[in-house]
Amino acid sequence: LAWKPQHPLLSTMPSNPMPDPPPLHPSPSPTVAAQQLDELLADLGHTQSKLVAAGQGAAVPAEPSLDNMLGSLTRDLQELGITAAPAGVCAACCKPIAGKVLTALGKTWHPEHFACARCGQELGGRPFFERGGRAYCEEDYHQAFSPRCAYCASPIREKVLTALDQTWHPEHFFCAHCGKVFGDDGFHERNGKPYCRQDFLAMFAPKCQGCERPVTDNYLSALQGVWHPECFVCAECLSSFASGSFFELEGRPYCELHFHQRQGSICHSCGRPVTGRCITAAGRKYHPEHFICAYCLGQLQKGTFREHGNKMYCQACDNKLFL
Repeated sequence: LAWKPQHPLLSTMPSNPMPDPPPLHPSPSPTVAAQQLDELLADLGHTQSKLVAAGQGAAVPAEPSLDNMLGSLTRDLQELGITAAPAGVCAACCKPIAGKVLTALGKTWHPEHFACARCGQELGGRPFFERGGRAYCEEDYHQAFSPRCAYCASPIREKVLTALDQTWHPEHFFCAHCGKVFGDDGFHERNGKPYCRQDFLAMFAPKCQGCERPVTDNYLSALQGVWHPECFVCAECLSSFASGSFFELEGRPYCELHFHQRQGSICHSCGRPVTGRCITAAGRKYHPEHFICAYCLGQLQKGTFREHGNKMYCQACDNKLFL
C-alpha cells in the first residue's frame, strides 16, 4: 500500500481505488515540510502500533516495517521537492536517524535507543555516567563502579575517605571501641581497626606499675615493668630515690630504711638499718657498737647481760640496780 502524507497527521486508513487523481496543490515550502516531517516522525511509532492492533481484529495487510514506511515517506517528500537527509546513524541500531536525534558520548542516537548499558532503561534527559565508552544510569554506575565503604559495604556516591588501605563514608570512619567520629587528634590503628587516642591508650598502652594508668611519654623501666617517673617512689614513705638506688620487696620498691624495717633488720638502739655485722638478742637486732648497757653504756657481751623493761644491762649494773 502507498501512504500519502496528509496535514497534520499521517492517514491510518488504507487508500481505496480512485479515479484519476485531482491536480496537486502547490508544494509547501521546505521549512513547513521539514516541520511536518518532525511531527510525522514523532508519531510514527504510535501509528505503527495502531496498524498492528487493527490487523489483529480485521483483515488488513501485514504489519509494515518501519524502514518501508520511512522509505515511502521519503519518496513522497521527494515528489514534493523536499530532500530528507538523515540526521545521522544511530550508534545502537546502526540505522539512519530521520527525526529527533540525541547526541551523547560523541555519537548520535535515536532517543529511545540511548539507554543504560546495565539495566536498559532509557536515559533521555536523565543524568548518566560514562565508563569505557558506555552509558549508565546513576544507580547502576554506583553499584558497578563506585568504591565500597569498609563499614557498610554500600557504594560511596560522594565524598570518599581513604584510611587503613580501605575506603569509607566519612561518617562511618569512627573509633572501633566507643563509636565516636575522629576529631583533630586523628586515630590509632591496632589489628586493622581504628581507635581514638583515649581508647587506644586505655586498651593497648603499657600501664604504670605504680598508678596503673597508661604510660605515654617519659617512663622508667624497673622491677619487670614501666613506671611514670613520679610514680617510682618508696612504697612506704612515697619518697623518691635521690641516690638512684632502691630495695625491692615483693615486687615493690623501698628506700633503705623501710626495706630493712619490713625485713626486721633495724637496730633496736639507734633505729637505723643494720647492713653489716649484726647482733641479735632478745628477738631484736643491734649494731655491734650499739649493743651496750643502758646504765653504764659499756659494751655488752652476748650471754652476759640482763634485760629489764625492754632495756639491756651488764651483770654489774643489773646487780646494783635491781638486787
